[in-house]
Amino acid sequence: MRVFRSNPLIKNGLAVLFVLFLLSLNGAVLADPPDSELIELLPDLEGWELKDSPLTFQPQNLYEHIDGAAEIYLSYDFKELVASEYTQKEGGISVSVEIYDMGREKNSFGIYSAETYPESEFIPVGIEGYIEKGSLNFLVGEYYVKLLCFDCGEQGNDYLKFFAEKIVQKVSQKGQFPPDLNHFPQEGLVDHTQKFVLENFMGYQFFHNGYKAHYKKGKLGFDCFLIHAQDKKEAQSMLEQYLDKKSEASPQKISSGYHLKDPYYQHVYIARVKEYLCGVMKIQDGHEKTGIRYLNLLIQNLKNQ
Repeated sequence: MRVFRSNPLIKNGLAVLFVLFLLSLNGAVLADPPDSELIELLPDLEGWELKDSPLTFQPQNLYEHIDGAAEIYLSYDFKELVASEYTQKEGGISVSVEIYDMGREKNSFGIYSAETYPESEFIPVGIEGYIEKGSLNFLVGEYYVKLLCFDCGEQGNDYLKFFAEKIVQKVSQKGQFPPDLNHFPQEGLVDHTQKFVLENFMGYQFFHNGYKAHYKKGKLGFDCFLIHAQDKKEAQSMLEQYLDKKSEASPQKISSGYHLKDPYYQHVYIARVKEYLCGVMKIQDGHEKTGIRYLNLLIQNLKNQ
């Protein structure tokens, strides 16, 4: 009887192909897309060269680059990341560049605002940036850019600003802060506390596209907020869901909206204006008049838009 023996080379080759097929189904093949437009934003700088080929990451494998922080980027509808490292041809200095494409300007502002603090050192690069020793992060258009300088010495910040300016030059649409921020009253506003939350605003699934800002009036600190719904119908639905959720707090109808007492947000004032919800929260006992006053300021600003 003739015995057929398998060729080990063929057998091993088929096994490798099968494994690659399974990996591709799971999105684990990390070959960089050669046509990624994001790579075009990397600057070509005299005296500097790329240490290796740029790496790109998509939503399914972002965790491989920023494990533990990927979720917050994904919550802002992250699209793509290009990461690279430059080395100076003479001097041994290196600068890492990360460019996050967030898809829309408000989303890039959202992740940027989530990582800034009022006491940060802000600089005019792109729409805005903030710098620390050895790092510079900035916002331009739909992109959030993060730069790190290694072994840069006293000139580190100068190198970072140089890189930032060259990247900004390659972005055709420089963008602006979200226009909805202009609806916040200016009186008492604490600079650089404006935030944008794309989903689960204030911890509620039915709240999305929410903005908030912090205020100080004497010793009193509180927040104002805006929620931009798709239309009046959705805004009214959001308001009704919120009031229903807070039924145990017995929301009271007031002339300009509703008032309730929340265990975490303290006195809360909320109203609907057109396709917006607006409100004031974290008002302490005895300062109810301030809450009503700022609710009326928000309402007036929205009516005047």
